[in-house]
Amino acid sequence: MMDYYKVTYIVEPREPFSELLMDALGEIGFESFEDTDNGFVGYVPEQFFDEELLRNIELPLAEDYTPKMSYQCEKVKQENWNAQWESNFQPVLVGQDCYVRAPFHEPIEGIRYEIVIMPKMSFGTGHHETTYMMLEYGLEVPVQGLNILDMGCGTAVLAILAAMRGAAQLTAIDIDEWAYENSLENVKSNNCPFIKVYQGDASLLGNEVFGVIFANINRNILLADMHTYSKVCAKGGILLMSGFYTEDLPIIESCAREHGFEKCSHKSRNNWVAASFKKM
Repeated sequence: MMDYYKVTYIVEPREPFSELLMDALGEIGFESFEDTDNGFVGYVPEQFFDEELLRNIELPLAEDYTPKMSYQCEKVKQENWNAQWESNFQPVLVGQDCYVRAPFHEPIEGIRYEIVIMPKMSFGTGHHETTYMMLEYGLEVPVQGLNILDMGCGTAVLAILAAMRGAAQLTAIDIDEWAYENSLENVKSNNCPFIKVYQGDASLLGNEVFGVIFANINRNILLADMHTYSKVCAKGGILLMSGFYTEDLPIIESCAREHGFEKCSHKSRNNWVAASFKKM
């Protein structure tokens, strides 16, 4: 039975550096994360634990700013790790219709769309502000009978919700291997094996046209790939984007407008933004 190390990080400021640090830790073997008020907790199998790597981990930060970071390590038995993870990971209710839970949570009565996600990372479970807002949009926009794209799919939770709401065809893409494997697991467990899941980026997109595009990634990738979203979005189609901050909204709007999109609305939670655009 494999033992784990629990690494508790304090990061100041928490955003965006917690997300960057979790991405870096995922590259060196960390399997799951939980958000905390002032950072996060990560779990890594004992065989991948290397404190030398933790001390010297590098983030793609601006030259003029370095966050304050500290961490504590604790070895835990696998059975204790499982118990800690299950006790700390809480289900998410989005509005009154969408309930995102793990397999170890009990279902609740009267929920129209219940999505079961095996949590390997905190992104894509509905806990992060961006995923929550995109799930809200996923409940609002028309998807029935349409071809749907979920870019930067994470757990494929947005594609799964669209499938439950009657989308005709669905494609989910993520560049990370953990996200790809987790998405395959989740589409199967939610009885959506018809969702096509790929590992890669926007370069995988060819001539297929989509009625709704979900893109929950980050500012730089959204800007770089806007021309591709424009190419594959149907006229009158909807582009939903998140993964950026309030101060980034003007440049996102400007780039989208240059590529034939008109802004419809936006949402914000704790300075994170999700925005809706229509292809003109």
